[in-house]
Amino acid sequence: MLDKIFSLPVVEQISPYISQRNIDGFPLIVISHPKARGAISIQGAHLITWQPSGEKPVLWVSDKTAFSSGTPIRGGIPICWPWFGPSSAPSHGFARILPWELKAHNENENGVILTFTLQDNAYTHKLWPHEFTLIARFKLGETCEIELESHGEYQATCALHSYFNVSDINQIRVSGLGDHFIDTVADREQYVHGDLIFSGRTDRIYTEPDDFSLLRDPQWKRTVEIHHYHQSDIVCWNPGAALSSSMKDMGKEGYKNMACIETARINSPLLPKNGNPDRLSVVIRCRKISDVS
Repeated sequence: MLDKIFSLPVVEQISPYISQRNIDGFPLIVISHPKARGAISIQGAHLITWQPSGEKPVLWVSDKTAFSSGTPIRGGIPICWPWFGPSSAPSHGFARILPWELKAHNENENGVILTFTLQDNAYTHKLWPHEFTLIARFKLGETCEIELESHGEYQATCALHSYFNVSDINQIRVSGLGDHFIDTVADREQYVHGDLIFSGRTDRIYTEPDDFSLLRDPQWKRTVEIHHYHQSDIVCWNPGAALSSSMKDMGKEGYKNMACIETARINSPLLPKNGNPDRLSVVIRCRKISDVS
């Protein structure tokens, strides 16, 4: 899937390192820079892939996802807003299925910077009665930095729903999550000290997380650092074998090579007001395991 994206014909060369390409008519902004390559969907301002030079892809995307207008992409980093989860339709909000506007771009020897915006319209007013402006900023190079800035007068839950590419879900460990979490599979709260080791279907909202998490992948000899900013929660999710088999955009083996570690505002929603925006941010970088204590 990822190689296909980078081999697509160029529709418009926006700058030396940034181009627009289409996959089955679905528009993507593709970054091919000496420091990293990546792709962002116009729909949802959705980072599909990011890969520093010399590294395996850091983000996972399903081979079975449909690149189709109005259909969520399975993988990458969807922007879930203005609600998280299935509390209203569409699930995880409408920001990830609407077209955003590429407002600005820049590049230098360290990478590229892209800014996308989304504003309320007649469609969003049918689902949610508020006026808003969202700004999503991406800085892609040896690190991946994403900031979501939310303007208006309202309360909204949200997440940067990051799907990480892993060698084997049974081999990885995640630290920096805190001890308290809401287990939505078992429908209970728990305190558990120590790293998260995925075992079957997992869906947890960690409510007292550290400011950064470490995803250790011994088979690939790398640690992914996930630095969370302005967060109140970290969500960890993997569908496990049974649920994965029932998901048409995942496939029965899909769960084995992905782990979601999501920077979120759930228990303390975004609350922009009086002209002051609220925000949610994440910075991701890769290290060789030997370089990380």
